[in-house]
Amino acid sequence: METRPSCSHLVLIPSYNPGEKVYATVQQARASWNPVWVIVDGGTDGTREGLERLAAEDPGLKVVALSDNQGKGAAVLHGLELASTAGFSHVLTMDSDGQHPADRIPEFMQASQSHPAAMILGVPVFDASAPSLRVKGRRVSNWWANLETLWAGIGDSLFGFRVYPVEPLRRLMRSQRWMRHFDFDPEAAVRLCWRGVPPVNLPTPVQYFAPEDGGVSHFRYVRDNVLLTWMHVRLFLGFLVRLPLLAGRRFTRHRATG
Repeated sequence: METRPSCSHLVLIPSYNPGEKVYATVQQARASWNPVWVIVDGGTDGTREGLERLAAEDPGLKVVALSDNQGKGAAVLHGLELASTAGFSHVLTMDSDGQHPADRIPEFMQASQSHPAAMILGVPVFDASAPSLRVKGRRVSNWWANLETLWAGIGDSLFGFRVYPVEPLRRLMRSQRWMRHFDFDPEAAVRLCWRGVPPVNLPTPVQYFAPEDGGVSHFRYVRDNVLLTWMHVRLFLGFLVRLPLLAGRRFTRHRATG
């Protein structure tokens, strides 16, 4: 079913060698929302050409191809710059590999329209397909993210199915050189909380696909956990500097709700 194009909210899908699942992901996103932009972050699997063929027949789909692989966060920033220029106020980011539920896009967009100053964070609801090591490991990152924000309400720091207000995130990313790779999602949530962007959490089913079912994962346990560890070291140091401000903000919230 064709959907009326939104002038304020768009779906932004960073994509790097996602395999054949990307086509179903994009088509399902388009069935739920208009417009959808795919930022192809380099890649060698031929999906850029396939996506460009889809876009040639669909005015609601835009494909932007970067010349080389720069990282998820860098691809999102590229999309944010284009979205800002085009006048969009919010972007919903989702993965290109089929793990995220495209049919939940309208629900997240509606929540964003009701809370335009907030970031709408998906909180994953795992099924039996989720690797146990990944599920348990994210608890560590979530604990640190909540400490670094004095428990401001980040339901999940790593899940990439989210709606961000464009300008706060764009200004944040342009102000420093981090958040360009796998560290993008947790660092964005923490730093936006520091800047006063409140989180709104929505439970969201997530599905992992085995390689024989077309699943593609670029997660590397040692490399990416080293990256996340270094990220949390940076964030904890930043947290210590901001502790008086965060404590005062938390006290004010407590008095307002108490």
